[in-house]
Amino acid sequence: REEAKQRLMARYTKLSERQTDAILDLRLYQLTGLERKKIEDEYAMLMKLIAELKEILGSEKKLLMVIKKELADMKEMFASERKTQLLSAVGEMRMEDLIANEGCLVTVTHSGFIKRTPFSAYRSQKRGGKGVIGSGTGNANAEGDEDFVEQLFDASTHDYIMFFMQNGRVYVEKVYDIPEGSRIAKGRSIANLLELKENEKPAAMLCVREFAEDKFIVLATKQGVVKKTNLGEYKNFRKGGTIGIVVDEGDQVMSAKLTKGHDEVILLTQQGMSIRFSEEDMRDQGRATRGVRGITLKEKDDAVIGMEIVDKEATILVAGRDGYGKRTEFDEYRLQGRGGSGIIAIKSDNVAGAIAVRESDEIMLITQQGQSVRTRVNEVRVIGRSTSGVRLINLAKGDSLIGLCRVAEPAEAPAAEVPAE
Repeated sequence: REEAKQRLMARYTKLSERQTDAILDLRLYQLTGLERKKIEDEYAMLMKLIAELKEILGSEKKLLMVIKKELADMKEMFASERKTQLLSAVGEMRMEDLIANEGCLVTVTHSGFIKRTPFSAYRSQKRGGKGVIGSGTGNANAEGDEDFVEQLFDASTHDYIMFFMQNGRVYVEKVYDIPEGSRIAKGRSIANLLELKENEKPAAMLCVREFAEDKFIVLATKQGVVKKTNLGEYKNFRKGGTIGIVVDEGDQVMSAKLTKGHDEVILLTQQGMSIRFSEEDMRDQGRATRGVRGITLKEKDDAVIGMEIVDKEATILVAGRDGYGKRTEFDEYRLQGRGGSGIIAIKSDNVAGAIAVRESDEIMLITQQGQSVRTRVNEVRVIGRSTSGVRLINLAKGDSLIGLCRVAEPAEAPAAEVPAE
């Protein structure tokens, strides 16, 4: 016993001699009972903990209270000054933020194909090439006719293009949404690009940098209705199109022009009548409105075939379905009040079209039988307003002229005008 006592005290130095004697006096059954009690207490504690955890997991309220308490404890334990600053959102990420704002040329062909091409694709080209070949439109279209560039916009990738449909709806797309193509690429069909509804056909296109409230859009319909709307009215556009003008049954949009609020407008009809009036004669209307009378059509079968903004540096070219046409100074058309029947523009009861042109322009004449003739504007002499004009195209028997348009051809890329960020 004495030897066991010495070994126990040597091993547990903090035990006193009395404590050592008490331990040695214990019986074996007493020692076993102490270990059993310890295990039972531990079991009871674990079961209590399991019950508490199940209760927390079964109640969302208690779970949130535990999370809140633990977060508060963490905050108190690791409290320090925040090194980052949290701000309210100043704006969402836009597609423009990911696309470079650079200059490009947007081309639209007569058959309705559109593309955008960087200026660099034109800078490497020599002057004097044919626009039909240089623009990738030398191939025949679906009808077997030769296609050509009809409209060309000098734009930035962040600009907007507005597509006005004949039924009065307008679609707005960013320039960067137009597929990019090489100089010789054909482009993509406008109908597929805009996902047009059935029977929707484009009537006019405009390119704008922003929806500024100091500019206006003037729309003209086939039945002589005109409407002036502030450009800012179109800024809340939708992907599926919005109403640009309420069109009467049997009527359709023929033209859309961007104006400054004090320009002069000239309308021309199929039976050779015309009227020139100030856009200030039209009140500023909202998008979803009908418009006002621009010209009164004397004959039931007459219709507006074109609208132009008066340009002192240009002339207006009018052509009849018989192949005769002429250029006339805008001053030949006197200023009148809106809504009248107008004055004679050409001695023809079947006008094919009318466009404003300059001396350096070229035009394309299109016939009913698919013939296309490209000619220079300066080859058509300027004559008086009430004359029948000169021969523009030799028509085959039974054929007639159905349209004319300006041929857009970039001889050299213009300097890109990109707004400052």
